[in-house]
Amino acid sequence: MLFAWLFLIWSLLCGFIPLNAGAAKTAEVILISQDNSPIPFKLLRNKIIVPVRVNNSKELNIILDTGMPSSGLLLFNHDTADELKLVGGSRYRISGAGKGKVAYASRVESVLLTLSGNELENQGVLILESDTMHGFPTDGVIGGSLFDSHVVQIDYDRKVITPIEPSEFKADSTWEEIPLTFNEHGIPFVDAAISINGEKEIDVFLYIDLASSEALKLLVKPDMKYSLPEGLTEKHLGRGLDGDIYGQFGRIFSFRIGSYVLHNLPTAFPQAAIRSRQQGADGILCDNALRRFNLIFDYSREKLYIKPNGFFREPFALN
Repeated sequence: MLFAWLFLIWSLLCGFIPLNAGAAKTAEVILISQDNSPIPFKLLRNKIIVPVRVNNSKELNIILDTGMPSSGLLLFNHDTADELKLVGGSRYRISGAGKGKVAYASRVESVLLTLSGNELENQGVLILESDTMHGFPTDGVIGGSLFDSHVVQIDYDRKVITPIEPSEFKADSTWEEIPLTFNEHGIPFVDAAISINGEKEIDVFLYIDLASSEALKLLVKPDMKYSLPEGLTEKHLGRGLDGDIYGQFGRIFSFRIGSYVLHNLPTAFPQAAIRSRQQGADGILCDNALRRFNLIFDYSREKLYIKPNGFFREPFALN
């Protein structure tokens, strides 16, 4: 492929360090649309791509990411911002996956974002200053603007996302409820279990990263609970805001979330110091596993609801 794919993590929008006076204002997200219109999406290498307009602009292709806990939008390319006549104000240092130079972004305030008729007002837009993501096949990333204020249902069978007012939501008995735990940065974690080689399951604590195209990442660190499987290969795992990510890659015997088990799971084993800065995380649950379920994220009640979909029994390719 011409371009390595981005592995966005929790630190994209949390923990900004402003380089000039004044902290960024966190605006309340208001969904102006009253009908909670379904938002169509595309799956591009296991990433959810939603159409977003910025102040009535053309549609941009934006990644939906649980690893972006703040409201607003991050644009990868300052040329896109120039085309949209967005002029940044405050400048910030931001962190991401990878090993390389520190990334910087400027922020534009009070922007209107539109997602297929759903309008989000008073949003901030961060514009990445570096050329790290130039040529990337998507334009940016969005997360907290949807997840923080709405119950978000993701239907992979129909490829639509439906934002629901929390007061109007109640899951029926066909959904399995999975508790969510949020850390101080607003990142959702789940309890799961793995078996590396078919031995007894090991409990693991994973954070959810919808923007990562793998199925599962288990972090390599001194206190890890598992042993690495045999037959791993070295692989370039992608590119984050801070540079390239390398690690080992192979398969594990099984992965369980709730009562559901996935077998022969392709799994990456990156170094924790490069891939993740999340304290207490054993690994990262990614979209190639999650897309086998239809999902409902209810941050207000700290719940994830899952239901197997038409992709549940699809064999995993070793990519």
